[in-house]
Amino acid sequence: MDFQLTEEQRRIQERAREYAGRELAPRAAERDRTEAFPEQELRDLGRLGLLGVNVSRELGGSQAGVVAYSLAMQEVAAVDASVAVAMAVTNMVAEVVSTFGNEAQRRAHVPHLCSGEYVAGAFALSEPQAGSDPAGMTTRAIRTADGWRLDGTKQWITSGDHAGLIVVWAKTDPQPGAKGISAFLVRRGTPGLEAGKHEDKMGLRGSTTVPLILEDCRVGPEALLGKEGDGFRIAMMALDGGRIGIASQACGVARTAISACVAQLRAEAGPGSGRMDPGGDDDPPLCELGEFGAPRAPQQAFQLRLADMATELDAARLLTLRAAWLKQSQQPFSREASVAKLYASEAAGRICDAAVQLLGLAGYGRAAGVERLVRDVRVQRIYEGTSEIQRIVIARTLLKEGGR
Repeated sequence: MDFQLTEEQRRIQERAREYAGRELAPRAAERDRTEAFPEQELRDLGRLGLLGVNVSRELGGSQAGVVAYSLAMQEVAAVDASVAVAMAVTNMVAEVVSTFGNEAQRRAHVPHLCSGEYVAGAFALSEPQAGSDPAGMTTRAIRTADGWRLDGTKQWITSGDHAGLIVVWAKTDPQPGAKGISAFLVRRGTPGLEAGKHEDKMGLRGSTTVPLILEDCRVGPEALLGKEGDGFRIAMMALDGGRIGIASQACGVARTAISACVAQLRAEAGPGSGRMDPGGDDDPPLCELGEFGAPRAPQQAFQLRLADMATELDAARLLTLRAAWLKQSQQPFSREASVAKLYASEAAGRICDAAVQLLGLAGYGRAAGVERLVRDVRVQRIYEGTSEIQRIVIARTLLKEGGR
């Protein structure tokens, strides 16, 4: 693995950083407060080539690779994780269709996903009783004279009420379990497809999460993605790549939490105080008084915890970029993606929690922006496979490979 970024990777990273700082940052807190869906922002990301970073230029993507995608995700998530999750799912759907779709499907849908014309893509796999176990889904797809009829309910679908294209998984044969699952491409507005009430979520409140109700939803034969019975394999391969996206989100959010702590420490130290310099003349006080006179961590303890946070973030970023590089190099990456997702999401949770503790009551309030990070980062240990599922994947691989 080359630790030096290519010119193209750096260009994608800088493009995402510049847009996030200029356009996303000023209204991030407002989107969280009002639960405003970032439709225009997603269209902008499409115009900038950030909705199909790992999709070929022929289909409207940037063709910049998985490492560039991870870097772009980190930059967007560092400013607004709600926008980042919609961006992540849209990239994932564009990749799924470009990888598993036939030529007609690729031409019909991928350019519209990459450009932002579809606004977003959605990934309809989970169901009320089938989250971590997709094989337990009950949504059915029955073959008809002119295509397929879909019936069932999907749950926790990111951007499900705004997406121009939704990949829907359903059982075409209930007997073989996972082998009886197929995937279908369903356009927004298809009769029989309805979005339910928005989830009132703890975090990512600028990203809509809805149930999808399919009732006598009719699609043509061209809607089948891949072959009948290929759905489970398609979903698992997509989720492997999706875990790189979630790990990248976690790294971005954690970076912002650390930056908030660094800014506070520098502001308190002040120029020439010596309080940030171990060799300075002024000894740090035993205890700082935070907002309302509440005792807070000593300066030295603050710095030690900050060093641990930065070390955890570095480890998370390296694990994430390793998985991205392996996927980009077309090498096996499933275990590495699970390792990255598990470590980055849990480390980011610890980092954001520590940021609130270090900032004291100021961190607990909304003005510092850190409490939003705590709310946004929590779900990253749940979606795209819970931490428990990642541990199972990692352990199974170790047992299969003899601990290598």
